[in-house]
Amino acid sequence: MKIYTRTGDKGRTSLIGGHRVPKTHYRLEAYGTIDELNAHVGLLVAQLPSSSAQLPVLQQVQNTLFVIGAQLATPSDVPTTAAVTPAMVSALEAAIDHIDAQLPPLRAFVLPGGCMSSAQCHVCRTVCRRAERRVLALARRVSLSPEVCSYLNRLSDYLFVLARLLNAEQGTEEIFWQNPC
Repeated sequence: MKIYTRTGDKGRTSLIGGHRVPKTHYRLEAYGTIDELNAHVGLLVAQLPSSSAQLPVLQQVQNTLFVIGAQLATPSDVPTTAAVTPAMVSALEAAIDHIDAQLPPLRAFVLPGGCMSSAQCHVCRTVCRRAERRVLALARRVSLSPEVCSYLNRLSDYLFVLARLLNAEQGTEEIFWQNPC
């Protein structure tokens, strides 16, 4: 089987179930941004040492992002077994709480940056926020599981605390916003 099919050459693609839509369709905007986020998370994973306690969490995040992509690529009238569950949201909340307990309290807004992996976390976080906006726009048009939006909201929080943790682990001081006015 060849990787290319030529079926998308005229600007249309298939959703799960076979329905053809333009490549500019709002569903593709949503799951394309999820795919972009997953690629950025993959880059973050590649930057972490193999001993990092966060690798299993991030690998689970990547798998869940595939589940979200499948949900977004599936029209409501097509059955799917892929679903984000409340337990997936709870697992992220537990990871956030575990990391946050290791960090000093925030005393100001944190600027993106620090060590390379922390900076990549901030890129992931901002792409996650954009993905959340695309999914919310899609949810205005079609029925979506509320757990999808909850998961993305928690994921951006996880990426924020993870960025702080990675700076701490690297001995890199956080950069705090200073109002220039």
